[in-house]
Amino acid sequence: MFLRDNPTQQQALGFLIAQTTYIEPQVYRLKYPELNYAELIPVDSAANEWAKSITFFSVDMIGVADWFNAAASDIPLADIARAKHEAGIEMAAVGYRYNLEELGQAMMLPNTNLTVERAAAARRAYEEFVHNAAMYGDSRKNWLGITNTTLVSVLTAAQTWAYRVAQSPSQAPNILQDVNGLLTNIWQSSLTVEMADTLLLPLSALTLLASQQLPNTTMTLLQFIQANNLYTLETGRALTIRAVRGLDSAGASGNGRCIAYTKDPECIKLHVPMPHRFYPVWQRGPFVFDVPGIFRMAGLEIRRPGSMRFLDGVC
Repeated sequence: MFLRDNPTQQQALGFLIAQTTYIEPQVYRLKYPELNYAELIPVDSAANEWAKSITFFSVDMIGVADWFNAAASDIPLADIARAKHEAGIEMAAVGYRYNLEELGQAMMLPNTNLTVERAAAARRAYEEFVHNAAMYGDSRKNWLGITNTTLVSVLTAAQTWAYRVAQSPSQAPNILQDVNGLLTNIWQSSLTVEMADTLLLPLSALTLLASQQLPNTTMTLLQFIQANNLYTLETGRALTIRAVRGLDSAGASGNGRCIAYTKDPECIKLHVPMPHRFYPVWQRGPFVFDVPGIFRMAGLEIRRPGSMRFLDGVC
């Protein structure tokens, strides 16, 4: 039985309720640059936060124009192939806790606020959860992430990039052939409809590119690729190149995997209808006070698999 009429408990509960109005705005202003899923994947929170699922349709256009005689009747026709997809939305939770002793000691000092560490730990746990689900999936929900989705075609590098550099520094620029081959494969296979604008690399691969200087120049291999890749040459815009933890062993044989894709919500999307939120304080036990938090999300959607490719064996 909780002693809810105890003045000390009521005072502690009132104190904690007031403190949450101070703590939570600070927590939601915190940024975690290393948890960069939202920079790499479009995040959509437009759906109703209590929706059970997200339904979307993918459309593939079919048809080729051809020469035609006015007396003929066999007009070439265009059509569309439409497929319905549904992604279930799941709920997860993380909050934080104080006990009566901690609150009583905090109340001893006038004009003293509780620290934000516990609330910040809950917020970071949420960010880590969503980041991991987006990047690596979650087997408990049969979700796959951007690094291991099975919807994407896989290419294989002839040699690792480190091997090419070790064999001869003059061969280092040939790594650009791998990058452009990956981008070209997407572009040509889609009849120039898809053009990847983002390249995700293993940590070791990006380190190699950033530190390897081209012979007889002051340019690194990374700078060379940034200046001469197909996407930049075709569009005049910079190719986004980022390192992602886990790609060093994400390949089908446990080797390094490079990912090229179009960062466009029509191609790839992560639904988070209800971002993390804290709910009102409640007394869990005689001397324990919880601040619960919940959020709701769906698994990663690869809406146009043709806009993405894997290149295994880069390291």
